[in-house]
Formats: sequence, C-alpha cells, structure tokens
Amino acid sequence: MVELTHNFKISMKTKKPYDFQLTVHKPAGWNLFSSGEIYENGTLWTALYIGDELTGVKLYSSGDKHAPIITAEVFTKSSSNSAFKRLAKDDLTSKLSVDEDLGGFYALAKEDKILSYTIKDLYGMHNTDDASLFSIALLTITLQMAPLKRSQEMLEAIVKNYGETAEFDDRRIMLTPSPKIIAKLNPRTLKSRCNLGYRAKFIVQLAKVIEKGFPSLEELRKFSAAEAKKKLLGLPGIGDYSADIINPGGGFPIDVWSADVFGKLFYGEEPENGRDAIERIKAEGLRRWGEWSWYAFFYVVNDLENLSKKLGTTLRLQ
Repeated sequence: MVELTHNFKISMKTKKPYDFQLTVHKPAGWNLFSSGEIYENGTLWTALYIGDELTGVKLYSSGDKHAPIITAEVFTKSSSNSAFKRLAKDDLTSKLSVDEDLGGFYALAKEDKILSYTIKDLYGMHNTDDASLFSIALLTITLQMAPLKRSQEMLEAIVKNYGETAEFDDRRIMLTPSPKIIAKLNPRTLKSRCNLGYRAKFIVQLAKVIEKGFPSLEELRKFSAAEAKKKLLGLPGIGDYSADIINPGGGFPIDVWSADVFGKLFYGEEPENGRDAIERIKAEGLRRWGEWSWYAFFYVVNDLENLSKKLGTTLRLQ
C-alpha cells in the first residue's frame, strides 16, 4: 500500500453540455480509471499513474449543471513540482474530455430513431480515456471470447494479485498494475493465479511491448483513426474488436454479445449466429453513424435498460 500524503487542487472548466455524474460514473458501471474507485454523493475517489507516479484523485463538480467546474484534488507520495502539476492538469483535462464538442453527435442523434432516445436519457455524458493504454488493452483482452461476468473475474484477479493500493483522503483504492509489473511475470504463473487461459501469454507480451515504448492514448489521438488502429493491431493480443474499443478515434466494436443487441436494434431480431453476423452489423453501424459510430455504441450500451422499455424489447450484454 502506498500512502499519498501530499495534495494540490486543479480546476477545469467544461464545454456545454457536460454532465459530471454521467461522465465519471457511467450507468453501465464502467469505471473511470480504477476498478476499485469509490463514488459517493457526487464525489469520485480514484487512482491512476500520471507519468510514472502513483496518483490519487478526488473529483467533484460545482456550478452550472450543464457546464460545471470540475475540481480535482490530486494526491501524491511526496511534494509535487510545477512540472508535475502541469502534467497532471493536462492529463486529467484530456482524459475527462472537458473541451470536447458533442454538437455534431447530437445533431446526428436527434434525427436517429435509436439515438434520439439515448440523448434524452444521457444528455451531457462524455466518453473518457482510460487510465492508460495498458489498462484498456488489458480490459479488451479479458473481454475476448468471454461473458461479462468471466471478464470481471479475470480483471479482479489481476488487480487482487498484482495491483497496487493507494491510500489517501481516508480511502483505499486498488488499481490495475502497471505494465512494468506484469512484464516481469512468467505467463504460466499469471495464467494459473488469475485463471486467464490463453490470454496470459498475450498480456505479458503486451506489457513488454508497452514498457519498451509505444504511443500513449494521448499520443494516439494525434494520428488519424485508421493510423491509430493500424498501430494498435500490431500489439500482442489485440484484434479488430479490441482495437475498436481502444482506438481514441473511435470504431464500432462488435462482438458476439453486442451483435445480439445491435441485431435487434437494426433488424428487429437477434441474429441466429452472432459470430457470423458481426461483419454485417458492424458495417451497418458504420454506414448509419459514420464518424460518430463509437459514440453511438457508447450511448446505446449505457442506456440499455431505458431503451428496452421505450422500444418494447429486451436489450442486454451477456
């Protein structure tokens, strides 16, 4: 456990519309930066690595509900210099998408018979970057060929066995291990301790590649969506589905589970064979939503319960 006893504050203005609660505590249960984070009464305690430093973050908002000021209390092991404070502000500003303009997406969505429902339910929800490329890539590998419950069990085992715990503001937050820690492991040990099956060797290989030097999520943003995806496909264990989830430029990540959901939305019924239908459903999503395909996916999967009621069907990811 690492005690983080020093702190400083960062203030961030947001671009309207921005719903703080929906953005940092998404309805589908997606974590912001850490699987062990805590959300209580409009405040989120979470942790991540900023640079190479284990950092605790307490987030809350004030002011206009649709364009709030976000305050981040940043906790570190030792006193932070001005360079780290600038890095922390730049990193959190980027990850929280405070400057993102959703006007184009909402213009498309209000004319779409599916998305028009979701933007009413989730108005102001922004997509956010994961804590790191390694943490989101790790998630996508555990999602491959596994139902959500199994994926969650694998991630929890990795965090329990190899993650670090940050203690700050009377909270303890466990976070995903860094690639530096995983790169040193024997794949067989990782496999047996975390019940990862074939995924273990890819996870260790992935950690080694990232540790040697690979563009960060922020750096990948500087490439076109196609260029970023090409780079991601070169990583161990990362295929088309995983790259579409990670890609900051956005794709339309369809697997056998999401094929059932979008098959119902597009064609009125689940495909008989979800695996065979993946390419057809993906092509329809890209045709229908174009550059906003990722945002469409993001809004739909965070609004399945409400969509099910409004459309008179049952939509759920397994």
